[in-house]
Amino acid sequence: MPIIRVEPSRLYRRIADQIRELILAGEFPAGSRLPPERDLAQQFGVSRPSLREALIALEISGFVTVMTGSGIYVRTDFAGAEPSSVPDGGPGPFELIRARHLVESEVAAVAAREATPADIEGLEDAVAQMREEDLRHESREDADRLFHIRLAGATQNSALSLVVQGLWDQGRGRMWEKMQLRMHNAGLRPRWIAEHTAVLDAVRAKDPKAARRAMQAHLGAVEEELNDAWNAAAKGDGLPSPKGEGAAPKDISPPEKTLKVKS
Repeated sequence: MPIIRVEPSRLYRRIADQIRELILAGEFPAGSRLPPERDLAQQFGVSRPSLREALIALEISGFVTVMTGSGIYVRTDFAGAEPSSVPDGGPGPFELIRARHLVESEVAAVAAREATPADIEGLEDAVAQMREEDLRHESREDADRLFHIRLAGATQNSALSLVVQGLWDQGRGRMWEKMQLRMHNAGLRPRWIAEHTAVLDAVRAKDPKAARRAMQAHLGAVEEELNDAWNAAAKGDGLPSPKGEGAAPKDISPPEKTLKVKS
């Protein structure tokens, strides 16, 4: 018997794979609405952000659909979904933003101490590009990414630059794109520009504490927007079925003993 390579599995994938198995076993029938997120997270014994990442992965894989304002439903055509396991979409958006919060807050503080005049000019240029994108009503993130990469470069530490670039590049997969579509709001961009400007002002003033606080405030706001976008899409206990039927949709809660994340 050949040896099969053992690969590490992310927590959200293990959660998603078990929900997929429950769907295939009929515990969550086609067309039914999944139990509330709070209940699922408690029964799995996991955090709500990890459960949310699992549900995003299942949505991308074709097993569930999120009906805005109504809830999360098992697709009726999931037979065409990935049959074996949920594909690895890289780190989930919620764990990535928390990692960025830890890393980039300190990056901002170091940049405030080490930035050269040329670094500050580069950051000013990135903010100017963000404003131009806003005026053109573009939803691109090029200037946003450029700001964070240049800020890391301003630390004069190439290892930190690689870490920040890696966090950005890993985070722009299908799971992030799905969440970004939900939180796309024209009113957010001026706010984000103001938050980046606050970081720039602190770096320009050579104030590490203010730079750290400004970055923490910015990334905390991004995480809040992610959560708000998901809550707005996935809420809906007791609301009418998306099919327009008068009766409430069928909610299924399998026995609690089945909802344990497999290691």
